[in-house]
Amino acid sequence: MSVERVVGVGAGAGGFERGGTGAGSELPTTDMVLNIGPQHPATHGVLRLRLTLDGERIVSCEPIVGYMHRGAEKLFEVRDYRQILVLANRHDWLSAFSNELGVVLAVERMMGLEVPIRAVWLRTLLAELNRILNHLMFLGSYPLELGAITPVFYAFRERETIQAVMEELSGGRMHYMFNRVGGLKEDIPLGWLERTGAASAAVRRRLPDIENLILGNEIFRARTVGVGRLSPELIAAYGVSGPIARASGVDADLRRDEPYLAYDELTQDGVLRVVTRTEGDCYARFSVLLEQVKVSLDLVDACLDRLRTLPAGPVSTRLPKILKVPEGQTYTWTENPLGINGYYLVSRGDKTPWRLKLRSASFNNISVLPELLPTTTIPDLIAILGSMFFVVGDIDK
Repeated sequence: MSVERVVGVGAGAGGFERGGTGAGSELPTTDMVLNIGPQHPATHGVLRLRLTLDGERIVSCEPIVGYMHRGAEKLFEVRDYRQILVLANRHDWLSAFSNELGVVLAVERMMGLEVPIRAVWLRTLLAELNRILNHLMFLGSYPLELGAITPVFYAFRERETIQAVMEELSGGRMHYMFNRVGGLKEDIPLGWLERTGAASAAVRRRLPDIENLILGNEIFRARTVGVGRLSPELIAAYGVSGPIARASGVDADLRRDEPYLAYDELTQDGVLRVVTRTEGDCYARFSVLLEQVKVSLDLVDACLDRLRTLPAGPVSTRLPKILKVPEGQTYTWTENPLGINGYYLVSRGDKTPWRLKLRSASFNNISVLPELLPTTTIPDLIAILGSMFFVVGDIDK
């Protein structure tokens, strides 16, 4: 059989190449190499997937990243530790507070700083509010990718409720810049705890609207149940973490397993629950995300109760004008909304880090796609990709 090769428009969504021999059919066929992205409705932003297709079935997948790469890790090396926070909260723009948190925890560990108790509980509270904001975005956008328009309006109603108290406290809607080495930028406004408690109660009361609208929907179930099953072995091999890993039965959460902030006490009190499922499919991943919002609301309420009992006091430690970190190295990791984030800090005693390496959750979460997508079809690709819960900036950094 003669082999025909046709080259289309390259990396565009309609670009394709033909060549080779298809598998799984007695008739002679040719494989098509189809580029999804880097700008395409089926991808989350500028991610490119190079697919080899046999008809409509995926034979292989190659994720191609780097279209948003900004060299953040090198920029860290020419900025002092206070300036780093401006950049460190932007790689996952849905988890800005949590990104700041990992950096300050690493610096504080190197300096041997003890953070005031009010700052510890406030950080825990704000980290969980940020986790809710992150999860609500995916709870609204994922059904949208499968054709359900209404859920995104419900999800954004709840996001705006939480966003209002976050913005009141920090002044920012996405990039809060509220963490500081040694604590937080400032204390909370008068009455903020009560307004945050009311926001938590409102979201908890209205969350069943999203749950009832989606989880029992027969179209949503048909598109997600049994689709994109991810095994615990693949999760371990590729370093997948967070809600995706727990949806496949991997019972791991750094908040419980290697506690930081106030999570140790919250675990002992039974407030922190690690949500898991065993199915490992798209439906399980969505279900875990929804249940984790409920757990985070429980954590928020527990933090609010504790903060109401704490006496007035500082929320930051007094530091010198020029902040220098002692020579050495450390590795800090946190349970970010999308999974494990790692921060490898190397200092030579200067006011800037010699090296600050980020281990972002999203990169590992999409690295497993070449194992997950083969034998599935193009419509299933959209369902699977949306359920991997990643942010492209978190992949490229």
